[in-house]
Amino acid sequence: MNINLGTYANPFTDFGFKKLFGQEDSKELLIDFLNSLLLQNNDKIVAINYLKNDNLGRTEDDRKAIFDIHCKTENDEFFIVEMQNAKQKFFKDRTIYYSTFPIQNQALKDSKKNGFVWSYELKSIYSVAIMDFKFDEYNPIQKVKHHIMLKDIEDNTIFYDKLQFIYLEMPNFNKEIEDLTTRYEKWLYILKNISQLQNLPLELEDDIFMKVFEKSKVSKYSKEELNEYQSSLKNLTDFVNSMNNAKDEGKILGIIEGKIEGKIEGKIEGKIEGKIEGEQNKAKQIALNAIKKGYDNQTIQDLTGLSVQEIIKIRKENI
Repeated sequence: MNINLGTYANPFTDFGFKKLFGQEDSKELLIDFLNSLLLQNNDKIVAINYLKNDNLGRTEDDRKAIFDIHCKTENDEFFIVEMQNAKQKFFKDRTIYYSTFPIQNQALKDSKKNGFVWSYELKSIYSVAIMDFKFDEYNPIQKVKHHIMLKDIEDNTIFYDKLQFIYLEMPNFNKEIEDLTTRYEKWLYILKNISQLQNLPLELEDDIFMKVFEKSKVSKYSKEELNEYQSSLKNLTDFVNSMNNAKDEGKILGIIEGKIEGKIEGKIEGKIEGKIEGEQNKAKQIALNAIKKGYDNQTIQDLTGLSVQEIIKIRKENI
């Protein structure tokens, strides 16, 4: 199958994401992006260092889409940023799970040998997940940035501020280029639209953004890079299609259920119950198929209308 690679690489592919943010010659770009995102919460980042990303808990594909960065501020303070090109399957679970690696890696494992005791003091960790999908497509609130911390649920005070999760819900960012007012918004515009552009817009012409477009230019890639990008783009396309098919199945089921509900008023109760049972069986089959594909409970509930308890029961019965 021939895939249109476009002029600039899609940053939501694992290859495009790593090319843009995860290589040694990407440091200047990543610092600029993180400062636009985090500067309101921290001192300006002046240097970063890519940490080893060979944890056994991470698959080869995840190592392409997730990497940890040691950041130094202008006031010589340090914190860790975990960058993720978030996947839609179990995405909340994944971001929480992978944030444990930069936590554990701070442990001083040789403390006994060197005659000192580690106090368990941790550097701050920010997990930044860039999402090309929505948390909930039916939510009328079109929020782009979600900033999560541990809080006391009774008085809403912050309990622990050293572990923070920032989710960028990119489909909700819909500003036109002439409406961009901050550098943060310009970065979001580039991430969402660069794969559809033919050249660098005049409104974005500065040294950093010129390098972003140059680094993303497909025509500059080697044959090996082109093959890797094409494979990565195909994986993204296949994944999006599978999600869309699952949503279509859910919509069809919803239409069928709606028609049945409309007939309930004029049909004999016994016949109606038989039809409802049939549709419930269909919903359970769709749920089973979705479970096998790795979808999370919330997504399956949206697709089928089943309760979370019913979905959990289906999971247990088919383990």
